[in-house]
Amino acid sequence: MKIAITVSGKTLDAPVDQRFGRAPVFILYDTKTRSSEAVDNSQNLNAAQGAGIQAAETISRLGAECLLTGHCGPKAFRTLSAAGVRVYNGASGTVAEAIAAFEAGKLAESSGADVDGHW
Repeated sequence: MKIAITVSGKTLDAPVDQRFGRAPVFILYDTKTRSSEAVDNSQNLNAAQGAGIQAAETISRLGAECLLTGHCGPKAFRTLSAAGVRVYNGASGTVAEAIAAFEAGKLAESSGADVDGHW
């Protein structure tokens, strides 16, 4: 399974970024091969609007089945849901810690956005 994680750096030791659409990087992690790839999201860092939707489209295009993030706004959540990507809000710590929490069943799948847009 491919998991996307919002991150402030480019390694599994980097902290999870609490923002989805404006996270500087996504880590795409494959649970089968245990491989990871850093994907740049800098085009959305200073976007006036639409950062969450554009980031959601990127995650979908990468083939991720799940997203681990701190928070996700309503437009991004709808876009991810429409693409069949499950969202897990509340991820924290390093990317490696968030993946371990997900694999241990300690993160609950979100049923909706947990913040307003543009935060």
